[in-house]
Amino acid sequence: MASLWASPLPGIHSPQRLLPPPAPFHRLQRVNLRTVGWSERRGRISSRRPKQRRTSGLHVQASSGNEGLGSVESSQEFQQWDSLTAKFSASANLPFLLIQLPQIILNARNLMAGNKAALLAVPWLGMLTGLLGNLSLLSYFAKKREKEAIVVQTLGVVSIYVVLSQLALGSAMPLPIFVVVSVVIASGLVLNFMYYFGFINPRVWSFWEDFITVGGLSVLPQVMWSTFIPYVPESILPGSAAFLIAVVAVFMSRTGRLSEKGVKFVGAISGWTATLLFMWMPIAQMWTNIQFPENIKGLSASTMLLGMIGNALMVPRALFIRDFMWFTGSSWAALFYGYGNIVWLYCCNCISREYFLGATVGLFSWIGISFWRDTVANGYSNPLRSVKELVFGP
Repeated sequence: MASLWASPLPGIHSPQRLLPPPAPFHRLQRVNLRTVGWSERRGRISSRRPKQRRTSGLHVQASSGNEGLGSVESSQEFQQWDSLTAKFSASANLPFLLIQLPQIILNARNLMAGNKAALLAVPWLGMLTGLLGNLSLLSYFAKKREKEAIVVQTLGVVSIYVVLSQLALGSAMPLPIFVVVSVVIASGLVLNFMYYFGFINPRVWSFWEDFITVGGLSVLPQVMWSTFIPYVPESILPGSAAFLIAVVAVFMSRTGRLSEKGVKFVGAISGWTATLLFMWMPIAQMWTNIQFPENIKGLSASTMLLGMIGNALMVPRALFIRDFMWFTGSSWAALFYGYGNIVWLYCCNCISREYFLGATVGLFSWIGISFWRDTVANGYSNPLRSVKELVFGP
């Protein structure tokens, strides 16, 4: 999953990053860091400038004679950790580019060997949520003109679609649903690249944005419900109800019947919908592991490891710039999608003890070092302060 949050958790196409209030002098540089675009999830910082009201606090504080207080942001530790976290985030591109390759190879071997049952280890519902998340992020980055992020999201869409194609060939995914998904993906790729190169009418693009917003909000509850069939009755009620709510919300937003706060709220819903789509992917995978433990060998340990590494590499940066949505998606995917499935593979004797211990020590050491370095860089004495700022703001 390109990230299960890559590249995102943005319409679903546009995760909302609300601007914090003006900060005191010793926090000004941190505030400026938080104005970076969401494209940093893929390693590139946006060039947006902070609004003028953010810098007004600088003049107030400077004129009050507090120049001798010193700034944590100017310290060598802060500057170094700022640079390192940006490089970590950028380096996450590599595992995300390769994440589905081991699973594709394993599926191909099972198909050629006639072992279609092994494909049931890969839940098509979980893969579908990741695919929709990638497609939504592609629309967001096309609008932001972020070339590198567009390439990453496109590869994510294509790689997951290849996996779904294999599942459909192995009768592990309903063919009618695969056909519908194929039409949506083909249309989405064409529209996104037409928009990027300026070959599309703005009204058509606006309709596409509304479509993926409504689609994402409709699919999420339906996928969550369908994951637990047959333990819950088959029903389209969750998706239908969410669809009606989404249509009404988008219609009222487009026709000016909502206040400015209401319009922003509708946009924020789509952003969190994208995040939740990615967060549901590991839950669907774990539920499949519980239902079909005998097919666990059809799950690629390399794919799980790449997912864990890619998402873990983004955790320090998300923590450093205090992006709670990004931190939630990245840490959730690293812990529950990557590491969680590695635990399952180890319990089923599919990987060695050394493999499991290496992943365990590596992940939790990395998270611990991330919090420790963030605490030192900010001049704090307790990492809980970083957590408090992450959740509630400075």
